[in-house]
Amino acid sequence: MVEFIYRCGDITSSSNGTLSKEAMNAGSKMHRKLQKMAGSYYDAEVPLKITMKKGIHDLDVTVEGRADGIIDLRGEKNRSRKKKEIERQVIRVEDRYWNRLLLKKTESLDLEVGEDFMEQNSAGTIGQMQEMNEPADVTIDEIKGVYRKLADIEVPETVHVAQAMCYAYIYAKEQSLDRINVQITYVNLESEEVKQFFYVFSCSFLEKWFHDTVDEMMKWVDHAVSHARSRDASITELEFPYEYRKGQKQMAACVYKAIEGERRLFVQAPIGIGKTMAAMFPSVKAFATGLVSKIFYLTAKTIAGTVPDQALTLLRERGVKFSSVMLTAKEKICLNETMECDAEHCPYAKGHFDRINDALFELITQEKKMDREIIRAYAEKYQVCPFELGLDASLFADAIIGDYNYVFDPRVNLKRFFSQTAYNTGRYVFLVDEAHNLVDRASSMYSATLYKEDFLAVKRLVMPYSKKLARSLESCNRELLELKKKCPEHGYQILNDIGVLYLKLLHLHTTMEAFLEDYKQIPERKEILEFYFALTTFLNIADLIDDSYVIYDELKSDGRFMVRLYCVHPANNLKLCLDKGVSTVFFSATILPVKYYMEMLSDTVTDQAIYIPSPFDPEKRQIMVGVDVSTKYTRRSVKEYKRVAEYIRQLFNVHSGNYMVFLPSYKMLQEVYEQMIEGDCSGMELLCQEQNMKEADREAFLDHFSAKRNVVAFCIMGGIFSEGIDLTGERLIGSVVVGPGLPQVCNERKIMMDYFNARKSMEAYAGSSVDGFKYAYLYPGINKVFQSAGRVIRTEADAGVILLLDERFGTGEYNSLFPVEWQDAVFGNFDQISQSIEQFWSNLNLS
Repeated sequence: MVEFIYRCGDITSSSNGTLSKEAMNAGSKMHRKLQKMAGSYYDAEVPLKITMKKGIHDLDVTVEGRADGIIDLRGEKNRSRKKKEIERQVIRVEDRYWNRLLLKKTESLDLEVGEDFMEQNSAGTIGQMQEMNEPADVTIDEIKGVYRKLADIEVPETVHVAQAMCYAYIYAKEQSLDRINVQITYVNLESEEVKQFFYVFSCSFLEKWFHDTVDEMMKWVDHAVSHARSRDASITELEFPYEYRKGQKQMAACVYKAIEGERRLFVQAPIGIGKTMAAMFPSVKAFATGLVSKIFYLTAKTIAGTVPDQALTLLRERGVKFSSVMLTAKEKICLNETMECDAEHCPYAKGHFDRINDALFELITQEKKMDREIIRAYAEKYQVCPFELGLDASLFADAIIGDYNYVFDPRVNLKRFFSQTAYNTGRYVFLVDEAHNLVDRASSMYSATLYKEDFLAVKRLVMPYSKKLARSLESCNRELLELKKKCPEHGYQILNDIGVLYLKLLHLHTTMEAFLEDYKQIPERKEILEFYFALTTFLNIADLIDDSYVIYDELKSDGRFMVRLYCVHPANNLKLCLDKGVSTVFFSATILPVKYYMEMLSDTVTDQAIYIPSPFDPEKRQIMVGVDVSTKYTRRSVKEYKRVAEYIRQLFNVHSGNYMVFLPSYKMLQEVYEQMIEGDCSGMELLCQEQNMKEADREAFLDHFSAKRNVVAFCIMGGIFSEGIDLTGERLIGSVVVGPGLPQVCNERKIMMDYFNARKSMEAYAGSSVDGFKYAYLYPGINKVFQSAGRVIRTEADAGVILLLDERFGTGEYNSLFPVEWQDAVFGNFDQISQSIEQFWSNLNLS
């Protein structure tokens, strides 16, 4: 409550990346130490609670917490001596701070300071007031562990004093006290130095202040309750917004049952049935029955968020009073030309917390759809950070639309909902779109890497300022050097653990924490912070290591030496997130083989899966497999590239139009392109995807398919044009997929293959389908094939061909993975495929 109501000041980067687990453990240990040292008069960890009627809905409101300590000297033999000790601890504070704490919310709280306080304070400063009045017999102690230098803390944080004031009021109310003391105890977690701030309050003043604070909180609670009641009433009579497409009703029913049964559901559903609405509609309906309190719609790319946003807009047009926020990456929503998140460079960061609650309240009470443009408009009006405004709005939204990382990534997930100390809990449903992308993304989220060279670079930066930090960096560097000496050149070695290195990194992190507090304005700070965040991530990931990890070091081809914590099997870590919700629905048009994705993403015995067949007319598309082409590394040659070019020309010559050709690498793309231009390309416009294309370049590339016909575009399989592209009708009539899309051979893939082969040999997995090659190469590769092929046939009106070129597609190992709808695929050589192409277009024209 007080953290929300009394937040104030600037956005700073100094606290970003704090090692929460380390800090919490150190803080808890220090709490216990101080509490034990305090003596018998000190009551530690005292739960306090008060319940009252509040708000326009006459709610029973409970405010509760746990006071770090209560010093109750009533009846204490040494009370007189102890009170003198307390008096000596008093630190005088100027009026300006007192006013900041108690009067900063005057307008919103309509705060009227009690007459008794005004009389006491008429003499001047609070310090002078304390000289005129003895401390009370009871003191509330609030302990805060910090890494900052205590000399820099001139006054305590507003929220810390407000927190202690709440405890003081509740305890004074329980004990019928007239006056009570509040003590804020700061302790440096490294030096164990202590600094205390001390105040005396009349309980009549605390009562007024406390109820005004709760009333300020109630305006937010009242809005949330009013909205929830009107939302649920509007949902009760909601009907599906249009006629169900084939397979859509089945998917919607299964999603609702999964939510009702609190299970995880995997859905393989083809393009065109309306998967988004089939997932969103039953989830929204579940609000009215109390099964759901918030939807998290998660996507692999920001642009994909527009589809669920449109679905909710359609439901709102049908009368549903449902709010949603679309979260956008900080760099994309920033109002400045250059993103620098500190008060010195950003006017939106300076004083952000002084204005944020006014901006937030107007936003959530006036808007149901909170997308990037709307959030930016409110942020500009109130001069607050739009990214932080969007995150705050998520607390009040019924649906949150955003990238996977807002739920799953331990570095950037929504701490408001998913941290160990999250104060916002509920019945969450996770809808994971394009779920095939989550396997590699999750593995990356839960992995971490440190490079030896970075330690030396940062050491050079900090040397002029801190020899202590430089020594700590050098100590870690020496440990990495010992590992490097044992690592084979351009190879890797598996490590059983990193125990010694881990301890040195922990010490380094604590030293860096203090350094960053002391040196906030040095020109090298940005580079040092980046290293600090990488170190923080590494240590946080190290706390997650279990049998789903492989620890290894590697000497890279560029000479750098790294240590990596590689999460090979992310299901364990994902489950920690999924367990925060009541149900999760993973859905995609290409989530085959489904058992692989179930094991990699959840691996829970209660998980269920459904397969929705394609609603499209099979007569309007032709699947063909050319088995007289090879893209195996040992077979790549001009001869093979010429054969691929011949297939492309034949497709075009039989039926001209727009085609996309997907190749496994830029090198092969260039080789095939050169063979194309050496032959007859009359009537074609050839395009090539380029590396690192900007958004404007991508749009210009796709515009060719709208404005022109007879475009043959060469693209990268698994790249930006292989999924999420809708080229309907004659904008695209064919897709050529060259090769099975196997990931490039590298050390990490070999480690993954060895990991799953070893797992297969374990007794617990005897007889399972686990196979190292398939998990590391085949399944990720074949998914790229399905995605590339899926660019053709997006609606019932579309017609076109899909041509797969590689001899391996003709083997059972590969074609057994084909979707059910591909069972009519035609296999053959160039002449046979040519005949099949001609027959398909001829039959289509006749029909």
